[in-house]
Amino acid sequence: MPNEIARRGILLVLSSPSGGGKTSIGRALRVNDPNLELSVSLTTRPPRPGEIDGKDYRFVSEARFDEAVCNGELIEHAEVFGARYGTPRLPVEAALAEGRDLLFDIDWQGTRQLRAVLPEDVVSVFILPPSMAELERRLRARRADDEATVRRRMDKAAAEIAHWAEYGYVIVNRDFDFAVASVRAILAAERLKRTRQTGLASFVSALLA
Repeated sequence: MPNEIARRGILLVLSSPSGGGKTSIGRALRVNDPNLELSVSLTTRPPRPGEIDGKDYRFVSEARFDEAVCNGELIEHAEVFGARYGTPRLPVEAALAEGRDLLFDIDWQGTRQLRAVLPEDVVSVFILPPSMAELERRLRARRADDEATVRRRMDKAAAEIAHWAEYGYVIVNRDFDFAVASVRAILAAERLKRTRQTGLASFVSALLA
């Protein structure tokens, strides 16, 4: 909107164990919110069915990923289930300066690194399952993994959940619509923070003139 007060962008991080709902919640958040964009990560894993290079991820070789790390192109990177993921630095810095919000679907390792570099810009949300049994049911229901992969994801889930206290917000995903609404409310409140509204001082000065 042309009369909107200028502000700095937000790095909205959603983390959860596999099957916890972060990807589905993030997808729902971006519906009807043109100012929330998905941060497109580099990854060495192969594309899954329906994924588009440059839209969902940038699929690269191990050599290209190593080059990006060595050249300082990534603001964070981590290895998850044998594949490497990393966030390009330049698009993040541009979005923040232009007042655009970026959505990150990353784990606790990436969140730590992102917060270390841009602590005032990160808004972190951890999504918990209502129970471990329900988490396993959701993993099996999506039919994306074989039995060995499901077991591996369940074995790792407890270790990932152990980092919940590092996040600014925590939501138990019992009901999908409620979880989406909760994250949307967090985003709305964070956008209105005084310190984030860079154009507020000039607006108030004009208001009082």
